[in-house]
Parts: sequence; structure tokens; C-alpha cells
Amino acid sequence: MKNNLPGLLVFFFLVIAPAVFGFDDYDRPLFELSSRVSENPAQPKFDPKRIINQSNSFLKEREPEMTGEEYALYEKVVTMLMTNVDFALRMLEAMMSEKEPPSPAFEFILGNAYYAANDVPKAEKYYRSAVTRYPNFVRAWNNLGILYYTNNRFGDAALCFSKSTGLGDRDPMTFGLLGYCLEKEGDIVAAEMAYLQAVSGDAANPDWKERLLHVYVAGKQYGRAESLVTSLIKIKPNESNYWLLYAHILLADHRKLQAMAVLEIVSSTGVAGADELLLLGDLYAAEGLLPEAVAVYERALNPAQERGEQKLLHYARVLIATGKLSEAERVLAALKGELTPAGQRALLHARADLLLIRKRWPDARKEIETLLKTAPLDGDAWLKLGRAYMEEEDTPRATCAFETAYRIPEATYRACLELANVQLRNRHYAKSIEYLEKALSIERTDTVQDYLVRAKTLLGQQDARSG
Repeated sequence: MKNNLPGLLVFFFLVIAPAVFGFDDYDRPLFELSSRVSENPAQPKFDPKRIINQSNSFLKEREPEMTGEEYALYEKVVTMLMTNVDFALRMLEAMMSEKEPPSPAFEFILGNAYYAANDVPKAEKYYRSAVTRYPNFVRAWNNLGILYYTNNRFGDAALCFSKSTGLGDRDPMTFGLLGYCLEKEGDIVAAEMAYLQAVSGDAANPDWKERLLHVYVAGKQYGRAESLVTSLIKIKPNESNYWLLYAHILLADHRKLQAMAVLEIVSSTGVAGADELLLLGDLYAAEGLLPEAVAVYERALNPAQERGEQKLLHYARVLIATGKLSEAERVLAALKGELTPAGQRALLHARADLLLIRKRWPDARKEIETLLKTAPLDGDAWLKLGRAYMEEEDTPRATCAFETAYRIPEATYRACLELANVQLRNRHYAKSIEYLEKALSIERTDTVQDYLVRAKTLLGQQDARSG
């Protein structure tokens, strides 16, 4: 037992306890992709009347024609299709012949009318019939694709747009929508080709360039992405999001100094928003330029208080975790004025971390107890309180704090490890095993599994001696 017990204690104090102590998130990159950059660009939108406005006149020798009777009927209601579609539909339905099916051309018109009336099943029925009976009907394929697209049926829409472009549709919007549908279906190579066609047909439009840029970034084609984002910056030099994405592309390509230069330029020109300033602060922090980082974070506090204070607090916690306690104190001191409720809680956590590292257990407990008055279900706070009591050798109160954390779902795993440690120190091996098994039921790791086996060995040895 004397050989095994110290090894288990070392495991809990040096491997598990730091995670419970609150530093489990410090291995994350200091600078993270902002939400505006990491999210997909918005789904392309267009004028909902486009399907009507651009599809009523027919192309001779390329599209089917209406019968004379159909055309006479169409002439009576064509203006109403734009102003009073419901009334126009009632007239069309009442006047259509029941003896013969309408021509593909007239089915196309009916599809447009039902689409305008938001009757998707009937619109689909007539579009589908038109292209089945006249397979080269380009605009019917295109409108059917738009119907599927607006109903998020991207696979079906891609087939329609592909057919449309194959039959000669060269509208950049059609290529762009085809690219988007292919991207949503996971066909990235084909999506890239479609976006390139859209961009080549409308080079001044940034929409398809943004989609193509997203494809390049997702595929780690940083050279192409850089070329495209610089062209977007030329089109919209005051669009801060492009500058931010440019910096992230450079970072992804391991060109940190160039990224810093880009952000410094956009910061000095006044274009930079909160995200750009916060990323620049992160880069300064990563380079150890503390005064510069704090100054930039403070600038970001006004336009984006919540994000700014989170960055400062995260930076302070990183400094604490790496032992730079004096620097951490200075960062925390920079948080002046009113904080958001989340910021106030994070500040109390950071102060408690700092005091725990400095072994000022009573002062740390005061910060945690203040925090728990407003956040009684903060599992991390209960874990830290238990740690402080453990260091003061007040095992009963430590156990009580850990048991409270155990009942909070997001803290249960770490509380299990701490409670297993407490029971192990007291040589209550059976109870320690229960907590380890509970931890493994939440998150299975080889390390905890290994020490569960060793704890069971200790229990067996204990039972053998008592027997």
C-alpha cells in the first residue's frame, strides 16, 4: 500500500486537481476566429418577384409556345399576376379547359402564379410537368430550382440549376445559386467551379466572391483566399470584416507579423471595429507585449464592452496559469468602471485564482463566497471553494463543497475526481472507486481508467488484510 498510495495521490494532485482548479481552458489558442468570420456567409437572397418578372415572355425556337386560346386567356390576366395573384389564379382555374392539359408554356405560367401565391406543391407540379414534357425548357428548370432553393431542398435545386446552365443559362445568379446548393450538399469542388463562373460573369458583385472565399478558407487554400479577400477590400475598403478575415487568413498561413501589420493599419485608419481590435490585442498578448495588448483591449471596451472585458479577463487567467502573477494583477486592475454581470463573475473567478495560486486561502474563499451569493449554481466556484478548504486541511467543509459541485451537471465530472481524491486520502477505497466509475461514465479516459484499476488493487489489499 505504501508504494501504490503515493502514486495515486500524485496523480490526483498533479493531473486531476489542475483541471478542477479552473485552468482547464488555458490550452486554447489565445486568438480565436471571431464569430463574424467563422460563420458561413448568409444564404444568398434575391427579389422574390424575380421568378415572375423575368419569366413571362418566351424565347422563340428555344421554348414552347402557348396555344392561341391559352394566349388570349393569358393576355387577360397577365397584369393581374403582378397585382392580384389570387384573383388571377381563380380566373385561370375557372377558364382552363378540362378536356386537354395545358401546354408546357402555360404550365410554366401557372407555376409562376402558384409560386407567387405561396402554393408550393401546385407550383412544383406545373414546373415539373413543363420540364418533363419539354426537357429543354431552360427557364422552367431555373424557376423549379428557385422553388426548391427557397424551400431549402438544395440537392433538388442543384440538379435543376445544373440542367439550366447546361442548356445555356449564363446568368451569374444561376451559377451562384448552383454553387451555394452544391456547397450545402458537400460537393465543394463543383461549388468552387460554379462560384468562379458567377464571379467571372459579375466581377463587381462581392456576394459570390464572399461565398468563394468561404470555400477557399474551408479548404485551406490560403493563397487563393488571400488574393480574393484583397480584391474584396478594394471593392469595399471600409468593410472591417474583410480586414478581419484577411488577418485570420494570414494567421492560418503562419504569417503572424503580417497579420499584425494588417490589423495595425486598419486600426490606425479608424476602420477597425471591436473584433479587429480584440484580435490585435490577442496578437500583442501572444507576443508578450503587455502594455500594447491592454491598451488595445481597453479601446475595444467601449464599442463592445462584453467582448472586451472577456478578453481582458481571459488574458489575466492565462497569465495566472503561466505564473505571471504581477502582470495578471495589472490586467485585472485595468478593468475599471461598470462590468456586465458575466464580467463581474469572471473577475471574481480570476481574483480567486490569483489568491489560490498565492496560497492566500482565506482571501480566496472570500472572493468565491461573494461570487456564490449571486451565482449559487456556479460549479467552478464550488470546486475552487473545496480546493481552498482542502489546502487549509478542513476536509469536512471541502467535502461539502465538492458534493455541492457534484450536484451541478457541468461540474459533476470534476467533482467526482476531487471526491475520489478525498476518499483516497482517507483510505476509503470503495467510495473512491464509486466516484471514479461515475467519472468514467461521463467521460472515458485511459488515465482515469488506469487509476481505477490501481484503486481496486488497493481495495483488494485492504480486504485481504482485514480478512
